[in-house]
Amino acid sequence: MERGVYIDRTEAEKNTLGDLLQRYAVEVSSQKKGRDSERYRVASLLRDPISKTKVAALSGKLMAQWRDKRLKEVSGSTTNRDLNLISHVINVARKEWGVHVDNPISMIRRPPENRGRTRRLALGEEERLLAALDVPPRDEKGRLTGPSNPWMRPLVILAVETAMRRSELLALRWQDVELQDRFVRLHDTKNGDPRDVPLSTRAVAILAGLPRHISGQVFPISADAVKKSFSRAAVRAGLQDLHFHDLRHEATSRIAEKLDNILELSAVTGHKTVQMLKRYYHPRARDLARKLG
Repeated sequence: MERGVYIDRTEAEKNTLGDLLQRYAVEVSSQKKGRDSERYRVASLLRDPISKTKVAALSGKLMAQWRDKRLKEVSGSTTNRDLNLISHVINVARKEWGVHVDNPISMIRRPPENRGRTRRLALGEEERLLAALDVPPRDEKGRLTGPSNPWMRPLVILAVETAMRRSELLALRWQDVELQDRFVRLHDTKNGDPRDVPLSTRAVAILAGLPRHISGQVFPISADAVKKSFSRAAVRAGLQDLHFHDLRHEATSRIAEKLDNILELSAVTGHKTVQMLKRYYHPRARDLARKLG
């Protein structure tokens, strides 16, 4: 009873945060373009003890304590993305599922975002990474002698050559690949606009050499598989602090050396503003010095 108005808290007292997360993954995440990455985040939160807390027991104090604990494990940006997801789950539950509860996320401070990443591949790192992604030889019984995902090496090369996002690469279908005209058509992009991405000679060769999967997908693997395979390969190659998304920074900077026109560059990468493009363009001082003569 609040201000003389009865509020039914049955659903909030019956359901845990984990219950809401699972329902959200099925009913909401499944309809999003970034469904794979969001489901991965949901799965991560479901493994956290906070997911076992009854929704009615979630408070600003409890979530602030969870935030501080999370910050000891991951970055401020990752913590904010977790908080954003929890907040949206609770808001959907309040508006659509009859879960009457205040949103505790709106009561707490958010940690500062990380500075934008500027990680690029240093001299020799691309070769080491690709070597770590090579399919290992088979033993006398025909078994692979090491870990392998045969799609990862061509995926990484295409990412470096085209500046396509992971989600765009994984959504790519053979019907949208024009090898003769040297471009691919992306329908499902982050900003919602379709775009045609030109292909370098190396990118054409990589695509031409790939087997056609029955699904029609160019890369029939999941975002989670890419994340895990890439992380393991980076460790095997001895590469520090390298994420798959860093390849988009690398590719954008490389393509910028070939395309002086900023409109042409943004047409390739899909960035809508110069400010967004600048976040991915990281020229090396030695390269700029060479241009100065």
